[in-house]
Amino acid sequence: MLSPRRVLGRSEPWVFAAIVALSLLIQARSGQFFTGNNLVDLARALVVPALFSIGCMMVIVSGGIDVSFTAIASLAMYVTDKTLLARGYDGTVLLPYAMSAGLGLLMGALNGFLIAFLRLPTLIVTLGTSSLYTGLMFGAFAASASDVPPSIAAHGKQILFTAVNSDLGLTSTMPAQILILAGVLVLVFFLLRYTMLGRGIYAIGGDEAAAERAGFNVRAIKMFLYCFVGVLAGVTGIVRISMIAYADPSTMLGMELPVIAAVVLGGTRVTGGVGTLTGTTLGVALMTILANSLILMGVPTYWSRAFTGAVIIIGTGVTAWQTGLTRRGGRALSRPATGAPA
Repeated sequence: MLSPRRVLGRSEPWVFAAIVALSLLIQARSGQFFTGNNLVDLARALVVPALFSIGCMMVIVSGGIDVSFTAIASLAMYVTDKTLLARGYDGTVLLPYAMSAGLGLLMGALNGFLIAFLRLPTLIVTLGTSSLYTGLMFGAFAASASDVPPSIAAHGKQILFTAVNSDLGLTSTMPAQILILAGVLVLVFFLLRYTMLGRGIYAIGGDEAAAERAGFNVRAIKMFLYCFVGVLAGVTGIVRISMIAYADPSTMLGMELPVIAAVVLGGTRVTGGVGTLTGTTLGVALMTILANSLILMGVPTYWSRAFTGAVIIIGTGVTAWQTGLTRRGGRALSRPATGAPA
């Protein structure tokens, strides 16, 4: 049975409570939050940031920070899209996913090499590679919005079901791409929970030197991690353009801040070693509700950046408070009882 201190020390209950409170507030103001089409629209908007947040959470848990994943996704999907269009590709959507994932793997491997083997700071490396990939996309490839191959367009039209709001005459469709998100969640949950690789990621974030002494191959784990994030970014790029039915090279740039905010809000400590998929998913859900439901409350959308910044500050502050609470609890448990020999 969890003690009140341990419950207060976890972020998931707080974020869930915030989601419930915000949902009820929006419902009271608009009367439209709990309609089927609005919930489906929120689920649709959640898919891409949730995919990004999974990789981002893994990096932060390992004690690093990655701001290059949107640039990787944009360049990988754009090169894939232009190459297939130029060749008149009309096959299945598996090849675009494989090509984009492969390009993401190469770009993630560069991050991994610089961080794992040259031991360069993660933020500096990923800031640099983000600029590099963005510059290549707009400079060398002169990127601009374009059509997508027929297979990607057809993939974007695959839906699971349709929700109808009879009061307003609105319909919304649940995209099949949400199944990709579900599959990635299951895969990463298994990896983090049941494999030595997952334990190594947490161990490195807790104390890299101690993890190395414990026998974890720190370089190999970091290399895998950034390669995995690159593959995930490449897949996410194809998911994005299939859902919007055109390839805009700038559509994902700038999503780093909301994604990092969602991960931190979900309880992942910026110092590493602590973080859960549950908390991350709840954080993404809260950020998505904030970003997509402001209009229902009559709040101008340009306030979304202010909300994002406030969430990062509050989330980081809460994480620091929880860390202090946990440490105080640990000291209390280790302190000898009154009258006992010290």
